[in-house]
Amino acid sequence: MLRTSLRPALQLTRIYTPQNPLAYSHCLKQNEKAGKISVSLRWVTQATGGTMIFRQLFDRESCTYTYLLADPETKDAVLVDPVIDLAERDAKLISEMGLNLKYVMNTHMHADHITGSGLLKKLVPGCKSLIAKNSGADADIHVEHGETVKFGDQVLEVRSTPGHTNGCVTYVCHGEKFALTGDALLIRGCGRTDFQEGSPDTLYNSVHSQILSLPEDFALYPAHDYKGLTVTSVSEEKQFNPRLTKSKEEFIDLMNNLGLPYPKKIDMSLPANKVCGLYNLPDNLAAKLQD
Repeated sequence: MLRTSLRPALQLTRIYTPQNPLAYSHCLKQNEKAGKISVSLRWVTQATGGTMIFRQLFDRESCTYTYLLADPETKDAVLVDPVIDLAERDAKLISEMGLNLKYVMNTHMHADHITGSGLLKKLVPGCKSLIAKNSGADADIHVEHGETVKFGDQVLEVRSTPGHTNGCVTYVCHGEKFALTGDALLIRGCGRTDFQEGSPDTLYNSVHSQILSLPEDFALYPAHDYKGLTVTSVSEEKQFNPRLTKSKEEFIDLMNNLGLPYPKKIDMSLPANKVCGLYNLPDNLAAKLQD
């Protein structure tokens, strides 16, 4: 559960977690009945006179978290790791909140879903796509390690965290004490390393030097979770992550012998994501771009 002491400007307005199974189950049933995914299946935060608007959104099919961050004064916003199937949901939320979407960003070139970056550029005119230069994907803006992304008075530091893919980055917000870790570090886990130029050696070094080196009270938000968890912390992962608490040699041996199946959407996702989600789309999604 999110500790509000990490971010006093933000207040939890609703919590759906495994520790609250009835509410969690009710949330899922209500969304199934409505035939859509809500703003957040697990929890929603809102700024109440604080220094950042923060929303965690969820795609049930790929178990992807998308993050909407905004400056409450200027209304400038960024959207991180959007999914194309839910781009219209995201655009509607941005409009309802009166936000000015500056950047639609990705932590890496995803293999399990098509990014919503391209469609969101159509739905929200004026926003620009952003991804790491090392990803090899097309975008309006390419960033590298040590650079910053600014929106209003908010600043995200770009930290290169390759290993899951060679183009992974983590976005760190020092002001609000949190990081968006993409697939490099998951809650009690990490991204696989057997495709897209992945490397367990590189991933181990990346996570320990760029993420777990942050202050222990930093909150960490991953791009995926498959067990109903939403957030962790540097302190928790340093103590309880069953993979990254191992020695490097043990970690490499573990990752090289996971025996995971071939990602079912990789052959469709990667070609599309190389061109901002606009290539070789399924017919129903391609039609939206032509409307």
